[in-house]
Amino acid sequence: MKDNKPVVVGIGELLWDVLPTGKRAGGAPINFVYHATQLGAEGYAVSAVGNDVFGTEIVQELDKNGICHSLGTVEYPTGSVMVELKEGIPTYTIIEGVAWDHIPLTQEAINLVKKADAICFGTLAQRSPESRTTIHTLLSYAREDALRFFDINIRQSYYSKELINSLLEKANVFKINDEELLLVRKMFDLSEDEDMACRQLIERYGLRYMILTAGSRYSSIYTAGEKSEIPTPKVEVADTVGAGDSFSGAFVYSILAGKSLREAHRIAVETAAFVCTQEGAWPPYSNKD
Repeated sequence: MKDNKPVVVGIGELLWDVLPTGKRAGGAPINFVYHATQLGAEGYAVSAVGNDVFGTEIVQELDKNGICHSLGTVEYPTGSVMVELKEGIPTYTIIEGVAWDHIPLTQEAINLVKKADAICFGTLAQRSPESRTTIHTLLSYAREDALRFFDINIRQSYYSKELINSLLEKANVFKINDEELLLVRKMFDLSEDEDMACRQLIERYGLRYMILTAGSRYSSIYTAGEKSEIPTPKVEVADTVGAGDSFSGAFVYSILAGKSLREAHRIAVETAAFVCTQEGAWPPYSNKD
């Protein structure tokens, strides 16, 4: 790692998760940035907010948590998601026609991507043509050695085989959960064996890392020549909102900090377990160790 902090950028949805206990800042790529920032990265959010109170408040949340940002202010409401919890497991109702559907392409965002050591993106923010074009264009400016982290993050009907394929071609890190893998396996004619399917994706798309999470059971991280598998710790779950994103942010920060695959995986697992014991996607880190 360089002497200075690694630069981590999340491009996509920035929104309020409206939980039974109140609203909390979220959005998968920005959750990723939050956790990488808490662990020591220089983190940036690239998205859009509305010219409204929710927009003002979410910018304040970014500032309070040390997340730098390049945000368009657009004539659409700031994004929100209704979150219902059943035994801590969330289901999401995602509001359409919101600010992050209209992320503008700016020189500031291009400059951020050019200097980024890692860039996180997913499918959800690409449900609209404007944000999809912006994200694809920004990714074209990524350095060859940067980690281009594609968290598939399938929600509702906001995905297609064509979109997933185009993002895999831009990625060198791919994260998927066991339920999403069932869908992708059929879509891309992969092996029915989970392990083999992951290895096929590495080979097909030239991935540096392939990450598979299986909820309360285990997680696996593959490279072309190595595999790490760790059981999921048993914890008292408050909710699992943002747990996968915290895993991603912790793993990427740890790899950029020079940790081995196994050590980076262990830190990711422990971070996700901690987040599951807290409410919302951005819990405070009282102990950075």
